[in-house]
Amino acid sequence: MSVVLYGSPSTASLVVHWLLIELGIEHELHQLDFDRREQKSPEYLAINPAGRVPTLLVDGQVLTESAAIAMQLADLHPQAGLAPAPGTAARGAYYRWMCFCVYTLMPAYRGWFYADEPAGEANAALVRERARIQLEAAWQQVADHLEQGGPYMLGAQPSAVDFVLTMLMRWSRNMPRPTDDWPVLRDFARRMKDRPSFAEVYRREGISDWT
Repeated sequence: MSVVLYGSPSTASLVVHWLLIELGIEHELHQLDFDRREQKSPEYLAINPAGRVPTLLVDGQVLTESAAIAMQLADLHPQAGLAPAPGTAARGAYYRWMCFCVYTLMPAYRGWFYADEPAGEANAALVRERARIQLEAAWQQVADHLEQGGPYMLGAQPSAVDFVLTMLMRWSRNMPRPTDDWPVLRDFARRMKDRPSFAEVYRREGISDWT
């Protein structure tokens, strides 16, 4: 299988890079320089017209969107046990929480980091405050769920959802209330960060924060 990842350090491509390492998938890595806007170059736009990362090429098939790629990798490597069997109750929970990442957490983070996009710079402070409230409420939901049915989102064993959530937890590290402020979330992140693949993806991407 030929696998090529286009990403950039410390972006949404982190979880894909992490899973490739976790699953032991040989891959070619192309880290794009955002300062030079390489993600908007004609060469990259020919692969991914959205001009965003990650993009994963699997035997020539173009895959985009970090959560979708995470689910596909889990399905392609069932021996790792990172996705429940289709049609099971656990699979339904898996979809629920992966979609929670995509439809609740990620848009709120977009509002926090790019607050001027929805309504202009004049309204950025209001957008950012609303995003903060949404994120804190969402993380409270995750904390409540883990307290009732942890130690991972689907129970006793980790799944691809836990990898995506850990990446999203990292994004909060400089916010007014980072996820580490919830003891159950901090403990959950610690379990995920103790995986050898996490240390390895950090080493390869040159990341040193939130260890």
